[in-house]
Formats: sequence, C-alpha cells, structure tokens
Amino acid sequence: MNRKLLRAHVAIAYWVTPAEPVHSFLENMIVDLAQRYDAPVFEPHMTIYVGSDRANAAEEIIVKAGSCCGPIEAKTLGVRHGGEFIKTLFVQFALNRKLERLNEMIRSAAQDSSNYQLKPHMSLLYKKMSVLARRQLAGSIEVPFSDVTFDSIKAVRCASPTKRRSDVEAWHVVARKSLDE
Repeated sequence: MNRKLLRAHVAIAYWVTPAEPVHSFLENMIVDLAQRYDAPVFEPHMTIYVGSDRANAAEEIIVKAGSCCGPIEAKTLGVRHGGEFIKTLFVQFALNRKLERLNEMIRSAAQDSSNYQLKPHMSLLYKKMSVLARRQLAGSIEVPFSDVTFDSIKAVRCASPTKRRSDVEAWHVVARKSLDE
C-alpha cells in the first residue's frame, strides 16, 4: 500500500471518464489550472461511488457494472465552485436514471454500506481558495459542450476523504473497463 495513503482511511472510488474529444479538452484545462494555481494534476472523471478498500473485488465490480450500462450521457449545468477541497471548481451535471442505476449497481456489487451520495460533477481544480477567488474563476470558465459522454469506468484506490495535494498524487487505478454498448 502506498505510504501516502496511510494517513487517511483508504477507499475505492469508482469513476466514469469522458470520451474524446471532451477528455482531452478537460485534461488540458486541468493541467492549465494546476500550473496557474500550483495545484495537483488529475484525470478528468466523475465519481459514481466511494466504498471500502476492496481492490481485489474492484475488477469484478466494474465488469458487472460496466457490462450492462453502455456509454453514459450527462447534461452539463455549468461551472460551479465550493469550499470543499475536492469541489473547489467543477462542472456540475444533472442527475439522470443511468447514473443512478450505475451507482446502485456498484453499491450492490461492492456489498458495501457506504453512505456515499451521488452528486454528479467533474472537478477542474483542487485547491484551497477564498470564496471570491473561486467565484471569479468559476465565472471566467465556460465549457463548450452541453452534454458529455462517459465511455470508461475505473476503480481507484484513494484516501477518503481526499483533503490535500498528496492525497490526490497518491491515487492509484486498480481496475478499468470500457463501457460496452
């Protein structure tokens, strides 16, 4: 296990990642924001569920969940900001039945009693910032798409909660799968 994860509770986060060209667009935006604000770089993703550290079961879980879902479309609701480290700056999405179903399938397959609440968003920046700075930054960013297709699912070992740069830098993908039609 990664030493950096020993300071916090270790969990498995289940992500969906956007298809191209949105993936590259967001990846470039995240890298640019990270450089400008001295923040960590991470892959564009939407967290669907966070549960127990059962990495040995993660591949089976995402195979089950990913095989019956197919690619997932989600409607963007705009760029938002918040005081939580993992929600400094993010794209908010509308919750839809397919996202809820994937969350339920993973929760069931993980046999986990986590109280994770799905609030679909994709972070763009993880950084402690003042409300004013976050508000100005959120107001300055527009995403040029109204819908995003997510075409892969990943299981990522992470600190929970993720509260600092070193937590983000310690993330480790333990399983991945394409979302089949």
